[in-house]
Amino acid sequence: MTCNEVLDRLSAFHDGELDPVGSREVEQHLDACPGCADALARMAELGERLRAEAPYHRAPNSLRDRASRAAWDHASRGRSTRRRRVDLSSQAWLSAAAAVLVVAGGVGIFAMLQSQAGFGSVEREVVSSHVRSLMASHLTDVASTDQHTVKPWFNGKLDFSPPVVDLVTSGFPLIGGRLDYLRGRPVAALVYQRRKHWINVFVWPEERSGNSGGRLRTRQGYHVIHEAHGGMTYWIVSDLSSEELSHFAQMLVADR
Repeated sequence: MTCNEVLDRLSAFHDGELDPVGSREVEQHLDACPGCADALARMAELGERLRAEAPYHRAPNSLRDRASRAAWDHASRGRSTRRRRVDLSSQAWLSAAAAVLVVAGGVGIFAMLQSQAGFGSVEREVVSSHVRSLMASHLTDVASTDQHTVKPWFNGKLDFSPPVVDLVTSGFPLIGGRLDYLRGRPVAALVYQRRKHWINVFVWPEERSGNSGGRLRTRQGYHVIHEAHGGMTYWIVSDLSSEELSHFAQMLVADR
């Protein structure tokens, strides 16, 4: 197995979700590859930190009671109409599932379910790519602080020319770029730095015309911002503070 194949399966391996054959293949690779073994150790460490440091908010009893009654009512209606074919809409299914999940695990799981809508799937992809780049120590394919070196490097590798901005005077030096793969297509990943924090900027052509500024979200302990400007979509990911990352995003797309 190659390192890329192992890194794609590393999360499933760590969680014990691979079949015995796949698990054994990953184990054999880890025994012979210090880099991937280190990535697994970092993943385990990150999981421990999230479990130890992530805030937990227990659902209030009133909410749990309402959710429990809603789930019970839904089950009762299902029993009374069992002999009839009923097509539940996707929204009704989500509401019922969310009610059960709240009872089982509190409002945190319910919030995660709600995030499936909109840009939820893209957020998961960009955060996963950001984490992989850090764990595998593969931040850049072309390492340079010069935008006139980084931008031409993508020529012939992508079917578009990504905008590359020099923000060194604002305290966000360009480190380089690399090819990544998101949403079923190759994209540009531009890497910036702020002190000891890395910022991944994933760029590809926007499917819809017009400019838009997205609100900051948090996923797996990382801040994520989506911006659409100048025919391009930008997904910005970092563990930098929300205020500094928002400032960076504003400068990145300014006057574009």
